[in-house]
Amino acid sequence: MTLSRTLSTVARHASDHPAITWDGGALTYAAFDAEAGRIAGGLSGRHALAPGMRVALAMENCAEFLPCLFGIWRAGLTAVPVNAKLHAKEHAWILADCGAGLVIATPAIADKLTALPGAPLPPIIATGSRDYAALRSAAAIEAASMDPAAAAWLFYTSGTTGRPKGAVLTHRNLLFMCHCYYADIDRPGPGDTLLHAAPLSHGSGLYALAHIARGSNNVIVPGAFEPERILDAIERFPNVAMFAAPTMIVRLIDHPRAGTTDMRNLATLIYGGAPMYVADLDRAISLLGPRLYQLYGQGESPMTITGLDQAGHADSGHPRYRDRLGSVGIARTGVAVRIVDEAGRELPPAETGEIVTRSDCVMAGYWNNPGATAAALRDGWLRTGDLGTRDADGYVTLKDRSKDMIISGGSNIYPREIEEVLLRHPGVLECAIVARPHAEWGEEVVAFVVRRPAGQGAPNVDAKDLDRLCLDSIARFKRPRDYRFVASLPKNNYGKVLKTELRRDLTAGGTHEGADN
Repeated sequence: MTLSRTLSTVARHASDHPAITWDGGALTYAAFDAEAGRIAGGLSGRHALAPGMRVALAMENCAEFLPCLFGIWRAGLTAVPVNAKLHAKEHAWILADCGAGLVIATPAIADKLTALPGAPLPPIIATGSRDYAALRSAAAIEAASMDPAAAAWLFYTSGTTGRPKGAVLTHRNLLFMCHCYYADIDRPGPGDTLLHAAPLSHGSGLYALAHIARGSNNVIVPGAFEPERILDAIERFPNVAMFAAPTMIVRLIDHPRAGTTDMRNLATLIYGGAPMYVADLDRAISLLGPRLYQLYGQGESPMTITGLDQAGHADSGHPRYRDRLGSVGIARTGVAVRIVDEAGRELPPAETGEIVTRSDCVMAGYWNNPGATAAALRDGWLRTGDLGTRDADGYVTLKDRSKDMIISGGSNIYPREIEEVLLRHPGVLECAIVARPHAEWGEEVVAFVVRRPAGQGAPNVDAKDLDRLCLDSIARFKRPRDYRFVASLPKNNYGKVLKTELRRDLTAGGTHEGADN
């Protein structure tokens, strides 16, 4: 069984049910299936892409994303959904790394890629163009015969080296993820709704697979997250489920309409990708009711490691209720989770160690990166790089991230990537990136910068200079929101920067210059 066949199956028994709905129209499951078949025919015939080749989807949320995704699979190809918020240079690196044979992009991203100087890029098709019209007008083909262990989705996730790594997710991985969804979260069907306000290239798109296999209506919300539009959609559509980053939930419950909008249509609000404060959960539960489900997962084990279910959110009479709200729940159905020491030995309850997991959801490895694969997959277990504890009842609580990752608004940000960009400026001698708690985004990026001495002939540098450098090199959401210029960085005897001291210094000392949003 492969993902393409899930669409063909549901299109037979729910052919006239809505499959994809957007501001400008809708597709039934019969039309969705036919569209995917024609796109598959265009990829195989017009573009001569052989099974196993990679096709990148560089798209903002739009009506074309899901038909293209399933068209790629029907042709026996591997999809590479790319974060639309990345800089064009970051897109180009991913396209080169995965060896993409074709890119399908929304117009604004297509324009940025084609304007990129000197980058050897594969052919690019912009949605709405003549080339896209030709792609979707080809003769439809049936689903290619594929091994469930074949690569379905390359999920590019940031790495500590500053370069992203492509987690190879197979058809079996993603089908297991869907089955876990049905076992642990909810069981959708025709007439139900999945609201896509988070990026389809990430968690929201992954959970679309579970809903498509059951015949739900996928409602696409384009553009930036706007609480007003989400509340309107909840009032309009039946039995709504939605995946959201915690910052989205905070913005939703902060909206003036949050206490007055009729929420009876909201069935399930799934959140994950970043920590959520218990105080915010208290407000969300009081306003939205027992509809929340928290998940903990990674691109390497998509959306599926642990979860805190709706009953756990509602069980306020339990003596450890507050602790459980602050946890990431228990191991998902069919998933093994352990807390281990550096040698891989399982630790007793309450001791802090690395979270490791094993299941049919865990990736096959990293694309063309055997060294990173060997480091992440050991003895059949995925080393998450996250530190946590587990209590006697199996509830896992995250404590820290061993990889220094910053999560802002649900997006992963790695300090070294930004540090390497800042160090390109001739006026920067040293720098270090740390996180600062932020009430809305969870965390925000702060840069500590040591200027080169004026006597060395280096130009002066200020926050605006560094902001321009970042905006020219990395995605906007990764750039620092605060620059602190200091005389030196604290270091240990081995010369390693002591970021714990820098975090303490965020409340005092050091000249700081904020970045414009």
